[in-house]
Amino acid sequence: MSDAAPIALETRDLVKRFGGFVATNKVSLRVAAGARHALIGPNGAGKTTLINLLTGFLTPSAGHVLLEGHEVTHLPQHQRVGRGLARTFQINRLFADLTVLQSVLLAVCQRRGIGARFWKPLAAHGEAVDEAAALLERLRLLDIAFEPTRTLAYGRQRLIEIALALAMQPRVLLLDEPAAGVPAGESRERFETHAQLPRQVTLVLIEHDMDLVFRFAERISVLVNGAVLTEDVPSAIAEDPRVREVYLGSAVHV
Repeated sequence: MSDAAPIALETRDLVKRFGGFVATNKVSLRVAAGARHALIGPNGAGKTTLINLLTGFLTPSAGHVLLEGHEVTHLPQHQRVGRGLARTFQINRLFADLTVLQSVLLAVCQRRGIGARFWKPLAAHGEAVDEAAALLERLRLLDIAFEPTRTLAYGRQRLIEIALALAMQPRVLLLDEPAAGVPAGESRERFETHAQLPRQVTLVLIEHDMDLVFRFAERISVLVNGAVLTEDVPSAIAEDPRVREVYLGSAVHV
């Protein structure tokens, strides 16, 4: 990634207080367009709080959030989505009784402003169906397009959640622990799919599985007690004694 790449997502001295507790402490981040950027840290480091501030789920106590150079600090979630910022969640949120294709089609129709007509027969949504099917093919889900989402293995449900986010055509996608609850072998396969997403989509990842983080990320920020401890390329993070201390000697390697 070139140092001259434009900045897709930025925070400036971002703070979130809950009463007397400071969950996010003057966090300043700059994520380049097209980056594969990971946020790591021990439990309670403030990673999910930060994601909630970026997406508008929480309002900051101080500081700024910028999306492609534009201030979005006080915009509601739906407006940030409209400007190209989407997210997934630690716990998947799917339409259990819809098929995979119907679920993604609903998201596509909502983005196109025709969500109210979603319940018409599939033939009435030609271009939207084509878009949804192409998205499923990219994520290797086309073979289960007509399966109800509730019948699928958890790992595939997590991929469907990513498909729903991508249906909004984001330029920045925040992945909140996409490997959580997914068997190790299956999660590695899923991350190969993530890595193949087009560079037009900037990816910011929160994940506890360090093997996956170091395979995926090109740059890593380490959060501790709500603040940024350090940020660097994976090889430097792996060798940083402060990072090793934070993880209490756990395996941190490339």
